[in-house]
Order: sequence, then structure tokens, then C-alpha cells
Amino acid sequence: MTDTILTPRPSQLDQQAFVAHYGEIYEHSPWVAELAWQRGLSAAEDTPAGLAEVMGAVLREASPERQLEVIRAHPDLAGKAAVAGELTDDSTREQAGAGLDQCTPEELARFERLNADYKAKFGFPFVMAVKGSDRHAILAAFDERLPNDPAEERRTAIEQINRIARFRLDGRLG
Repeated sequence: MTDTILTPRPSQLDQQAFVAHYGEIYEHSPWVAELAWQRGLSAAEDTPAGLAEVMGAVLREASPERQLEVIRAHPDLAGKAAVAGELTDDSTREQAGAGLDQCTPEELARFERLNADYKAKFGFPFVMAVKGSDRHAILAAFDERLPNDPAEERRTAIEQINRIARFRLDGRLG
């Protein structure tokens, strides 16, 4: 996507307005936006790429504990919250866009089993930027990532969350 200017321009907002508008880019983690704003925003951060870079740096540089808070704020893919309609608007759109709302009962059972196995091993939910994927690719990604060690998987989850944030910022362009 081309880097059109975000509206409102992040560099022109005070902290309260910035967090009100961009605080949910990271699932239930407005502190990422707060710290990004505190670093100082220039016209370079008025584009999705620019803002994604500074917000992503905040998350990459956060303590492992804070990173885990953000990872754990994400819902299971095709999980109980999705079935019950309890996801954020962004998560609902993203999961539906990947066809997770069209899973067969067998696929839902497989997602439930893989989500449980993944959480048992890593202590946090499986996170994947699902835009452009489908449920078959997502299930394959579970199989690929389950053998990872915890540190590698935490880094992978953070990379995926930063991709999700970029997609969400691109989506703010309308």
C-alpha cells in the first residue's frame, strides 16, 4: 500500500488524542501508543509505515514481561471468543477475512486442539497476521511453529503483532 498520510496526522495530536485514535492498534495495549507518542512524532510518522516503525520499535524494545502482556492480549484464532462474538472489531474483521468464521466443525476442533497445545507449551496464544492467509495456511503455520523454542516463538509473535499493527494502520486509510 502506498504511504498516504494518516488522518488525523499523528504528529499533530496531543498525547490524549493520539492514544484515543491509535491506542487500539495494539490489541488492548494503549501503552504502546503512549510510549510511541512520548518518543516524539514528526511528519515521518504521519504515514502507516512511519507510525508502524516507531510503534513496532516500542514493542520490540519492551521488556519480555511487557511483550508477553501484548501477546496474551490477543485472542485465540478461531477460538471460543470468536465463536461467541467477543473479539475486538479489528480481530473480528481479520479472522473473518481469513475465513476463520467458515471453519467446519472438524477444523474448529483442530484449531481448539492446536490452540491448547500451543498455550501449554509457550504460555501465550498463537499469534499470526492472518491478512492474506486462509484457515489452511494458518493451520499449517501452527504445525511449523509448535517445534520452536519459547524465546524464538516470543520473537515470532512480536514480529507477527507488528505486522498486524501495520495492516491495521493501512486499514485506517479507508
